[in-house]
Amino acid sequence: MQPSAGADSVSITIGIDKKLTQISSSSSECCIFRVHKQLRGVNEKAYEPETVAIGPYHRGKHSLQMMEEHKLRYLQLLLNRKNESDADRYITAIISLEQEARRCYVEPISLSANEMIEMMVLDGCFIIELMRKFEMAYLRDKNDSIFQMDWIVSSLQRDLMLFENQLPFFILCKLFDMIEVPNQHNRLIYLALCFFRDLLPGPGYRERIDGNSHFKIRHLLGLIHNNWLPSFAGIVPNGDGSNKKGNWRFIPNTIELQEAGVKLVKIEGASLFDIKFEYGVMKIPPLTIEDRTESFFRNLIAYEQYCPDNELTYITDYVGFMDCLIDSPKDVEILSRHGIIDNWLGDNEVVSKIFNKISDAVTGPTSHFQYADIVNRVNIHCGKRRNRWMAKLNRNYLNSPWAFISILAALVLLLLTFTQTVFTVFPRK
Repeated sequence: MQPSAGADSVSITIGIDKKLTQISSSSSECCIFRVHKQLRGVNEKAYEPETVAIGPYHRGKHSLQMMEEHKLRYLQLLLNRKNESDADRYITAIISLEQEARRCYVEPISLSANEMIEMMVLDGCFIIELMRKFEMAYLRDKNDSIFQMDWIVSSLQRDLMLFENQLPFFILCKLFDMIEVPNQHNRLIYLALCFFRDLLPGPGYRERIDGNSHFKIRHLLGLIHNNWLPSFAGIVPNGDGSNKKGNWRFIPNTIELQEAGVKLVKIEGASLFDIKFEYGVMKIPPLTIEDRTESFFRNLIAYEQYCPDNELTYITDYVGFMDCLIDSPKDVEILSRHGIIDNWLGDNEVVSKIFNKISDAVTGPTSHFQYADIVNRVNIHCGKRRNRWMAKLNRNYLNSPWAFISILAALVLLLLTFTQTVFTVFPRK
């Protein structure tokens, strides 16, 4: 077959080569993604900003325009404080980083160079000033409505953690160099961790601040993921590095665990992820559930889904484990009664629905599932009939002092009856 008229193989080859070069040079730098349709479809609101747009993905939305004025006001106050007449110094610093910043976003950005630079300066300065004012109240203007209403700060903490609502961290570092002391990025990390501390639903907050740590941070969501860790972070499951995927199955829910004689205990002072199972006792750190918790978990899970290192799935694994424990509002009630769940939502059914759906459209668990050993041991325990019999005995007959007294009285009566029968059959001579 002859090529169609007008076709130019050389031009086509050059065009394809150019596109291949663009892909190879940018794919490794992408770190800010759009949540894919399947994951977003489970709960779209969890990934959408409520108060502020950061970066290009949600820029221009009508519902977020109020905060655009605050961004300008914060920049104006910053310039006044530093006795600067305009933002030229900050703009000049970001111009050289514009192309590198574009490559961090997986989707092509339709903004012009001027629009892109203006967005990064306004968004970056706003984030830095917000975190500085959060930690240092004396920097706040007396008419600053953001800090006059707690709900705004709470909403901003949520929005700045969204997977799609991020700026590259090196942009924040560059602006921070000019706002505070140059090359003190550990100070920026500290301010960010302090700002998000109230958002964490449980212990496990670990500050790992050193002079080079900022080189590994992609954005604020990645920063929190890298610092909110279990004690077993970096340890290969099963100890020997073997892949035991498929050798375990999910554990029963909370009600069924109790029926199998598993005792649930809250443990304090441990990381949220440090669940233990020893001698029939499951030890679980307390988890606080409030309005922002589902969005917080979902965006960290989305980050792990796109993270190239599939061993760093602590949040996905933890949520999957809790999903096993929670099938119904009754399971939530039991966990709350034991102090394991602190339910600020006040509705056990809402909490159960959160965990029943939170793993939908999520790939996992992987071969590095962190709780594989625990679920194996739990299933072995639950599979022993003796444990179920003992649990049934405790539940039906030994669950109160009066029940215990009744059993004891019955045993004494049985013993007396047996003794009388023996003397009747074998009378003393």
